[in-house]
Amino acid sequence: MTIPNLITVARLFLVPLVIVMIVNARWEAAFIIFVVAGISDAVDGFLAKHCGMASELGAYLDPIADKALIVSIYITLAVVGAIPVWLVILVAARDIMIVAAVLLSWLLARPVAMAPFLVSKLNTAAQIAFAALALGSRAFGIDLGPAAVVGELVVAVLTLASMAAYLAFWLRHMAG
Repeated sequence: MTIPNLITVARLFLVPLVIVMIVNARWEAAFIIFVVAGISDAVDGFLAKHCGMASELGAYLDPIADKALIVSIYITLAVVGAIPVWLVILVAARDIMIVAAVLLSWLLARPVAMAPFLVSKLNTAAQIAFAALALGSRAFGIDLGPAAVVGELVVAVLTLASMAAYLAFWLRHMAG
């Protein structure tokens, strides 16, 4: 267990905590926990890449922790009416599609390694920023007005673009 892996596991433990805070409308606490989780992701990534602490376990754990946090927060925010359900369905559908493609490739004896594309990194950044915006607006009583719609559209467009990129990559792999 490396230090980055321990940080990643700690981030996984923050997921249910932030969900409880959102459900109980403890917006300030939810926002702070989310920010701590985001900082922990940056710290474990920095340590893994720049301090020689990368591990195979971390390569699997980190994206699981990231997706657990993002998808859980999106679902919970939709349940309490803070973000639209259609956006959560889109975000979750992308992740389900990627997992299904990897599993299907494995079952068909054509394993594929899915590495993040630039558009998927931008998508993740937009999803995190929008979640922080939704939490922060509730925590600090800020009416986002049209900025909320713009954030939703940015997340939607990048999620669709990321889905398309992964699907095209997977189809080329399966055809090759």
